[in-house]
Amino acid sequence: MSDMQLKKYAGYTDFPGPVVTVVMDGMGIGPADESNAIHVAYTPQLDELAAEPLAMQLKAHGTAVGMPSDDDMGNSEVGHNALGAGRVFAQGAKLVNAAIRTGAIFTGKAWSEILSRTAQGGTLHLIGMISDGNVHSHIDHLYAILDRAAADGIKRLRVHGLLDGRDVGEKSGLSFFEPLEQKLAELSTGGRDYRIASGGGRMITTMDRYNADWRVVERGWQAHVLGQGRPFASATEAIRTYYAENPDITDQYMESFVIVADGKPVGTIENGDAVVLFNFRGDRAIELSRAFEEADFAEFDRRRVPEVFYAGMMQYDGDANIPRHYLVEPPAIDHTLGQYLCAAGISSFAISETQKFGHVTYFWNGNNSGYIDEKLEKYVEIPSDRIAFDLRPWMKAAEITDQVVDAIRSGRYKFIRLNYANGDMVGHTGIPIAIRIAVETVDMCLTRLLKAVKQAKGVAVITADHGNADCMWTEKKGVRSPMVAHTKNPVPFIIKDYSGANNFSPAKVENPGLGNIAATLCNLLGFEAPAGYDPSLITLRRE
Repeated sequence: MSDMQLKKYAGYTDFPGPVVTVVMDGMGIGPADESNAIHVAYTPQLDELAAEPLAMQLKAHGTAVGMPSDDDMGNSEVGHNALGAGRVFAQGAKLVNAAIRTGAIFTGKAWSEILSRTAQGGTLHLIGMISDGNVHSHIDHLYAILDRAAADGIKRLRVHGLLDGRDVGEKSGLSFFEPLEQKLAELSTGGRDYRIASGGGRMITTMDRYNADWRVVERGWQAHVLGQGRPFASATEAIRTYYAENPDITDQYMESFVIVADGKPVGTIENGDAVVLFNFRGDRAIELSRAFEEADFAEFDRRRVPEVFYAGMMQYDGDANIPRHYLVEPPAIDHTLGQYLCAAGISSFAISETQKFGHVTYFWNGNNSGYIDEKLEKYVEIPSDRIAFDLRPWMKAAEITDQVVDAIRSGRYKFIRLNYANGDMVGHTGIPIAIRIAVETVDMCLTRLLKAVKQAKGVAVITADHGNADCMWTEKKGVRSPMVAHTKNPVPFIIKDYSGANNFSPAKVENPGLGNIAATLCNLLGFEAPAGYDPSLITLRRE
């Protein structure tokens, strides 16, 4: 494609080493106090980097990454979209909000088929996370579907609700499920029967990602589809019981449950029903979608596979067509950095462990699976531990570093990108000692990696996709509460140039954010930024 050609950057001098981009997932810039794991951890390498002349701060939340407002935290998916796309696209919640506002969500083929199924006696099942975290879902979206279902005459509806405790307060489930039960009761008039049918914590039930632990999806299938799980009379009774039995339990790790009446589940999924997964974010929605749609599915024994119409809130993987039906069109991201670099013949290497592998590949490449050009690219996934992250906060950072050092020394790749998942995945646990170890692990690995970049006479770029480890708790009236969600703090952006070939200085960019990084990487690789990209954060002095 002629429009994918990059222009050479005037005055640029080539150098032998690679450009290595490190995404320190979940490591933002927080206050200099003991709530900030990055501040209290031993991080000599990060401390040294912070003093670099090409060290700056970037926005990584809200409108800077395509979210509806600056009240919205960023997340890894929209962050990596912006990193790889070079500009900001309307994302998840913003797209859904617009579709609800215009009514477009209810005028497409998917909603029409749902109405057809339910008019013939089928039940509408709504599966998704019950919270206002606005990262995977938003309860307002569920309420909009409930109201429209009632208005369109759907008689029988079941909600299969997943507790969050990760993007919102760790034990906030009742604040969402109590009003939901009340709303469903209010809608259950005029012959309508709307209830919660099953649920569970997001990290235990349904919402696995990247094939890390299919048992999570299997538990969801058993609860939502088969009606198998610990029985309760209501969701709020289930939550209160679990809290009482284990005061240390948090919502995200709550066991699955099934609502029963007269000894029978109230909402199994049967032939002729319609099912909507109302989460808008893709990574933790793909596996359940596969379980509903794949005829030759073999990840676990589904036992019974009802004939249903299944739709996602959005299409979670456009390249793999998962799912086939969806309510809201996803953002169309084109002209990604990866496409430009492949067109320019730049060889690249991308690596992370399972928990973030899709971020340096699928999300970086504009929500597209697979290689852009397999001859020029190599993607490596390190299998993540299948254990609570606070128990092994070092995760797979050392293994990732080993392979990146080898890739640098091989001389085969001009552009290398990697993601250290520690700050985010361990940050979500809310365990301070584990989060500090996670941060120190990243710092230690950076030291090793930068030595290899220096030996190769390359350039290192260090940044983050959003904050998390930079706030371990909040304090109110002397009482500390774990902070397990992402922060809205800025993130670091640091260039460490070991090549000695070019004299870059900071550019004047208004409100810089993650979308500016792709243009910057183009400059570091010797190209002008493509038309339409957010401006570069650096400029080349040509004295």
